Amino acid sequence: MFQRVKFTGLLSSLLFACSVHAGKLAIVIDDFGYRPAQENQVLQMPAAVSVAVLPNAPHAREMATKAHQRGHEVLIHLPMAPLSKQPLEKDTLRPDMSSAEIERIISDATQDVPYAVGLNNHMGSAMTSSLSGMQKVMQVLDHYNFYFLDSMTIGNSQSTRAATGTSVKVIKRRVFLDDSQNEAEIRQQFTRAVRLAQRDGSAIAIGHPHPTTVKVLQQMLPTLPGDITLVRPSQLLNEPQRLNNQPLPPESKPMQPDKPRNPFHGSELCVTKHPPQPVPATRALSILGDSIANSYVVKTLRSLF
Repeated sequence: MFQRVKFTGLLSSLLFACSVHAGKLAIVIDDFGYRPAQENQVLQMPAAVSVAVLPNAPHAREMATKAHQRGHEVLIHLPMAPLSKQPLEKDTLRPDMSSAEIERIISDATQDVPYAVGLNNHMGSAMTSSLSGMQKVMQVLDHYNFYFLDSMTIGNSQSTRAATGTSVKVIKRRVFLDDSQNEAEIRQQFTRAVRLAQRDGSAIAIGHPHPTTVKVLQQMLPTLPGDITLVRPSQLLNEPQRLNNQPLPPESKPMQPDKPRNPFHGSELCVTKHPPQPVPATRALSILGDSIANSYVVKTLRSLF
């Protein structure tokens, strides 16, 4: 009985160690509120897939409520001013806005998108690259206990600096899944997100409820590698942000085995003089338990406690 308890405990430790070192992948689907048909397909996916809802979309409240009821994490997908010259949507945040105006827009957005726990930017290269503008945003978010998911539409985003002095936690997008609507390219981006999570410990991928994106996710989510855990963005708030910009190593191609060859041409059957003795189950468990106890993973766990 003691040997069984010992073996079970060691096996549990080993499984725990494997889960600790698993890569974490968060997937957020932006632009919710305009395409209920495709969005309802997204809501059939694992609950860890999160959604970002545009406040002024015609189905914003409906889809945010439905997503929450089905266990998905909800974010406000708030329009922010881009550097490019184009017509701005209603209530788009701009760097020159007053704190009071930004507070009003965010307050209205929380009414339009119920159950939100975070906020991310729709477009926003001009806004997120403005330190003063983002400081006003973070000061407002501080009152809502929201986190900020930076869509990283520009490389010199000031979101992390702007959050200094507030309780707002900032996490950042690593991969856009569907800049292209080509199915093969979306698959490639999904695979890249997985490999980033494996290499760096975590990664956030953002996509949109396009039919092609939905199709790829439906096919690829069930095939996630065993060392990848699908998580909500809020589960990454305390994870180290390893933004390694180095290129990923090339994918290793499976080695082609040589043509089987057998250098042996047969020999007489070897018969042992003394048949092997059976090993008692308790002894087998003891040996297996000792092997696990002396493994690198378990020794590492012991050193941590």
